[in-house]
Amino acid sequence: MTVRTKRLSAVTAEPSNNSCPHLETLIVSSCSSSKATVNSGSLVSSPAVRSQPVLNVLQKKHNSSVTDKRHSVKWLDAMKAQSPPRFHSLHGDTPESYDIEAAKYAAWMKKHPSALSIFKEVMVEAKAKQVVVFLDYDGTLSPIVEDPDQAYMPNDMRVIVKEVATYFPTAIISGRARPKVYEFVQLAELYYAGSHGMDIMGPANGTNGFKAKGTQMKDKMGNDVVLFQPASEYLPLMDEVCKILSESSKGIRGARVEHNRFCVTMHFRCVKEESWGPLAEKVESVLKDYPTLCLTHGRKVLEIRPAIAWDKGKAVDFLLSSLGLSDCRDVFPVYIGDDQTDEDAFKVLNGLNHGCSILVTSVPKETKASFSLRDPCEVMGFLHHLVIWKEQDLEVHTGMGMVHHP
Repeated sequence: MTVRTKRLSAVTAEPSNNSCPHLETLIVSSCSSSKATVNSGSLVSSPAVRSQPVLNVLQKKHNSSVTDKRHSVKWLDAMKAQSPPRFHSLHGDTPESYDIEAAKYAAWMKKHPSALSIFKEVMVEAKAKQVVVFLDYDGTLSPIVEDPDQAYMPNDMRVIVKEVATYFPTAIISGRARPKVYEFVQLAELYYAGSHGMDIMGPANGTNGFKAKGTQMKDKMGNDVVLFQPASEYLPLMDEVCKILSESSKGIRGARVEHNRFCVTMHFRCVKEESWGPLAEKVESVLKDYPTLCLTHGRKVLEIRPAIAWDKGKAVDFLLSSLGLSDCRDVFPVYIGDDQTDEDAFKVLNGLNHGCSILVTSVPKETKASFSLRDPCEVMGFLHHLVIWKEQDLEVHTGMGMVHHP
């Protein structure tokens, strides 16, 4: 049995229909949207721990994704702009309209080419550099679903992510609560940044020879971990806001409040569009009594979070710095995400002048990302190619035996 085969066999997957049939020749196990059978209790919520940040965390009014919270009409426009349907045409539903939309997407793709189709060209700059991988969760590693509690990660995606983490420092940066993200992913060798990077935890012993800095503690399973929480003093306030918002939104059908520890998320995916305005007004009504909090938006969500200068881009900066990789020209960070909140991370990578920013979308969008992938299936294909690329590099430099990839 080869080294790669042994690693793959360590991750169990329930047999099911393949959700990514066009990747059958690339992926070892079949796609599955069923819940993983691995024990999900290894990382849990911990007492608030405040670590001294590597970067300054300053009080702020809002970030690039925040508009004036006094004007609900602006929030309604933002909700519509950042939450497009799976397919929408201003030209109707005729075959001609689909041709028009396809042409628009093709034109957009010229500016943001597929990172999967031109993988070799994308990775030219990564040669002889340390690759670091950052991944969003919802819409990137898992499909977007109506019930956020059912956004399970396909088992074969878990296999590929585990393979990636074997070769590269890997982190998942999500707006979700960190313990919830770990429950979905269940890979202890990864770094997890929940609440848009305001709650970061990873293995104390590090991975791939790199160790992150932070407050050392033990998780529920007794494993040594490091923890960094730049907004820990806001936890009681977020608990309070979550209760108030849950109560005030009860009258709007389909609205759902999710407590993500350092941010409170209002899901409106199941809310009729005519109720989006009243819902935004209710959220703003709660927010006006909390001047130290701010309102942001994403795909079918509004989020209340601490008004500090911290976002996914700052989380990328922190992790690179904590791993000792921030000032190195021989580092090649890769960030893959699908949401408005990922734009802050794309901006950071663009500023480094040596990285790969990838937006996951099947429709044209305004973005700072250099490349694109259509959906989680293409993300899985890209990550699979990344593993093969590394194994081929190891074979060249060390003479290690390669495993045959169909």
